[in-house]
Amino acid sequence: MSDPQTPLPPPPGNHRRRDVITMIRFVRLLRRLALHPAAPPLPDAPATARFDPGHEAVMMGYDFHLSPQGPRLIEVNTNAGGALLAYIAQHPGFPTTPPFPEELFATPNRPRTRLLQTFFQEMALFTNDPQARPPLVVILDARPEEQFLYPEMVACAELLTRAGSPCRILDPEELQMGPDGVFHQGEKVAMIYNRHCDFYLETPAMHGLQAAWLNRQVCLTPNPRAYGLLADKRRLVAWSDSAALLAQGGTPAEAEFIRTIVPETRHLAHMDRERIWKERTRWVFKPCQGFGGRGVLIGDKISRARFDSLDPDDTLVQRHIPPSLTPIDAKGTTLKTDIRLFCYRDQLLGIGARAYRGQVTNLRTPGNGFLPVGVVN
Repeated sequence: MSDPQTPLPPPPGNHRRRDVITMIRFVRLLRRLALHPAAPPLPDAPATARFDPGHEAVMMGYDFHLSPQGPRLIEVNTNAGGALLAYIAQHPGFPTTPPFPEELFATPNRPRTRLLQTFFQEMALFTNDPQARPPLVVILDARPEEQFLYPEMVACAELLTRAGSPCRILDPEELQMGPDGVFHQGEKVAMIYNRHCDFYLETPAMHGLQAAWLNRQVCLTPNPRAYGLLADKRRLVAWSDSAALLAQGGTPAEAEFIRTIVPETRHLAHMDRERIWKERTRWVFKPCQGFGGRGVLIGDKISRARFDSLDPDDTLVQRHIPPSLTPIDAKGTTLKTDIRLFCYRDQLLGIGARAYRGQVTNLRTPGNGFLPVGVVN
């Protein structure tokens, strides 16, 4: 929703119960296979992706399109945003910018409790202390105040602070980072909720954090290992290949289930480029390291010149699964809709339905935003 003060007013988007059950089953199975000892590392993944910190990642996002045949995975995200907007869509009348009403933070509140427990469980796993609570948390992003979902960070910071873990929202430049830890104004940071899109900690601004994390000086969640196991888009190639799924520990039935949910995905470098051009309306072209829909091209919209400019080694080709259409008014106006499951490990935290115009999901365009979600038989 472009104007944060004007929430979308559509009726609830109803989704078939069997589709929701299928998506949850898929998420749990995919995570189990990703963590299986037989799961191969990505061939050229950096060392950060191979380091196991002993914990996983808060706020994972699994994005699906709902086809007539059932849900189809589009991608996985390790710093999935929009949970606050999804919550507000279910509770009309909430403001989308601070100050938030006390109701959002009051107890008992199941969504609030579930979210807080994910952070506390990460800290418990990191320290091997079930009672551990982070004494100082940082929500990290590049120029966070300029981010579209900055209000969501503010709400999360207030939740953590009220629960006894003071939280600050910072840019990497505001931190002192190195092998001895991460500090802000002389205080050591125990946990970082990473909203930054340098997923493997490779940019100069994140090198100090990389050193601190590899030395187990800070609990970083989500982290490069979680990204490499589940959110690196190159994983889609193996997940749409039955033989690759069997090789990483799946049974034939599990491999077939996952392959059915994941649209066929290949590296452009391994395909006949002229054949793909002729069949372009059946494909979507994605950069291997893209995020937020950036660089994604729908085949029926791509020009020959743009197609010829694609780097075959950095481009994935995925079968195009059109999004479902949700009516939003009595005139028959529809918005494209995808479904995001917010998860921690194998736990479902919530479901959001993102409605949009244009080629890919974009919450900034006027009229786009989250719809309320209903489940029907």
